[in-house]
Amino acid sequence: MITDSRRILGVRVDATDYPSCVAQILNWSRQEHSRYVCFGTVSAVMGGYDSQDYRDTLDRADLVTADGMPLVWLLRWLGVPRATRVYGPDLMPLALEAAAEAGIPVGFYGGTESTLARLVARVRTRFPNLNVAYAKSPPFRALTAEEDSHVIEDIARAGVRILFVGLGSPKQDFWMHAHAGRIHAVMLGVGAAFDFFPGTKPQAPRWMRRIGLEWLFRLATEPKRLWRRYLHNPRFVVLALGQLLRTRLNEHRRTT
Repeated sequence: MITDSRRILGVRVDATDYPSCVAQILNWSRQEHSRYVCFGTVSAVMGGYDSQDYRDTLDRADLVTADGMPLVWLLRWLGVPRATRVYGPDLMPLALEAAAEAGIPVGFYGGTESTLARLVARVRTRFPNLNVAYAKSPPFRALTAEEDSHVIEDIARAGVRILFVGLGSPKQDFWMHAHAGRIHAVMLGVGAAFDFFPGTKPQAPRWMRRIGLEWLFRLATEPKRLWRRYLHNPRFVVLALGQLLRTRLNEHRRTT
């Protein structure tokens, strides 16, 4: 259950935690609702700040977690002291474990064929009672309308109730938004979890994640692919500080 929300640079970010998030996902999945969950990073917030279409996509999500310590710190400074990080690659195994215990079928959409095969094999080894009902690695090009219809039909036929989507941000968020109401499952845009869970790519040490330096580790391991994404960081700091200063100034004016 969402405990509180704030606008960070105009983008809604919801304060939640792992147990609440997993419980909500299971509840939606049992009701066969069409829902989607985005994991809000600094890059996502900056994307929403710069693009109305992306901001609308995030705003229409059923849940936008604070997937990054800078957003957690901002939520706390904006009046949500119990805000915590809910990170896609850490949430995925928790949701898989809960789905296995509850007998809820899951599916995976995204990644390369080799990455997806390793992911599914690892998931089945770790959660032998889990029903992995669907796994699909789509082509990198846009699907035709007919191909997309087949994907929707296959997911429905498989009985998937929780669909993990690993297309990378922002593509996966736009994809989930476009399929809201068409795929009757809870869609989770977990991105890099498709690579981290089976060990295809290294994950930042936990201490770096705790102090907000995961971006530095990822940039060092994949500089050619990620350097443009992290160009947003200095701009985010300036804009976020401006929002905090305005917030404090408005609070001071209301109390004087």
